[in-house]
Amino acid sequence: MFERAAAGEPRPGRARRARVDGVWWQRWMPSALGREVLGWWLVSRVGLFVLSVSAPLLFNRGTDYPNVWRAWLQWDVWHLNAVAQYGYNHGEPSGAPLAAFFPGFPLLVHIVAYTGIGYVASGIVVSAVASAVAGAYLARLAEYEFPELKGIGPNAAMVWYGAPVGVFLAAGYTESLFCAFAFPAWLAARQGRWARAAIFVALASTVRVSGLFLIFALGVEFLTSKKRDWLSLPWLALPLVPVLGFMAYLKQIHGSWFAWHEAQEKGWPRKFTWPWTALQHTVEAATKGRFPADRTDWTWMFRAELVALVVCLLLLVWLVWRRSWGESAWVASTLGAFCTSYWVFSLTRATLLLWPLWIGLAVLIKRKPWLGRFYLGLAIPLAAVWAAAFFTGRWSG
Repeated sequence: MFERAAAGEPRPGRARRARVDGVWWQRWMPSALGREVLGWWLVSRVGLFVLSVSAPLLFNRGTDYPNVWRAWLQWDVWHLNAVAQYGYNHGEPSGAPLAAFFPGFPLLVHIVAYTGIGYVASGIVVSAVASAVAGAYLARLAEYEFPELKGIGPNAAMVWYGAPVGVFLAAGYTESLFCAFAFPAWLAARQGRWARAAIFVALASTVRVSGLFLIFALGVEFLTSKKRDWLSLPWLALPLVPVLGFMAYLKQIHGSWFAWHEAQEKGWPRKFTWPWTALQHTVEAATKGRFPADRTDWTWMFRAELVALVVCLLLLVWLVWRRSWGESAWVASTLGAFCTSYWVFSLTRATLLLWPLWIGLAVLIKRKPWLGRFYLGLAIPLAAVWAAAFFTGRWSG
């Protein structure tokens, strides 16, 4: 023993402790995949921060010096912050019926706001953490679906973070948090881990109404999966619990089980409309001089909605061709909701929820590298335009 020590060899006990400490330390270190995803996350957050500071200054037409720190307080951020501050039974402090917004995101914002950083900053923090988690799971899901394409995971995260509407992954909106639950839910479902999937879908269902479509998609995935386990079937009822609980709460304070839907009809034109009529209204809004307000930013964004509609339809065709029935149900139900409103709007933003779109783009980029260069050449300036529009108060979907 003493001879080994003199020769510089470690004692067995110390070597064992060193190995244990090394394993413990490695568990807390992100993998190579995680580091690359976090790199894209960090680069995109820095870029959006620069735009949030510069856009209000560059596009200011008034004589007053703009408060650049309020650039993040736009559109639905007002309403979500109002829910976080006042709840659902204090009227319409933000000028819109707050029952239209599900409680998951405002609740987390309310909790983070106890740190004293304010509600706007709290929303940014929640979205920052959630987008990092969602990006990591998107990468893992892409590598699980296409294991033969080495490096597809970081590519999927890259195109998602660099999406034209990527500003909504950083602002105090619900997209990042929803994806932070939906992406691991779908990965678990694809692995046949139905209880885990149901728990994550239940969490996603507290964040936005899209959770209803995710519940439907999970049911379709279960019925069509080769990893179906009938003993796990009762778990699929779990996501309905938070939805029904929220509806019961709204019934108590507003007198209607569907107060959330009635609020959307009142505050936004979400009344049921036949798809062909909704398409006609959208085309009219995208035509110069046809929109009632005749605002060029609205016209531009409605044209983007039509492009998003075509992209989503192509995505749906691809998923059906691949016989990806669960993902097809997810995309089809999401499209159905947007195409049966007065017009198609906010579909551009909802594309962030459609993980098959970003994984599909990553597949194209991996198989056709020139498409990757083309995508980045198009997406980066569009992302800058969208972010500048959002930070200066223009309609941005």
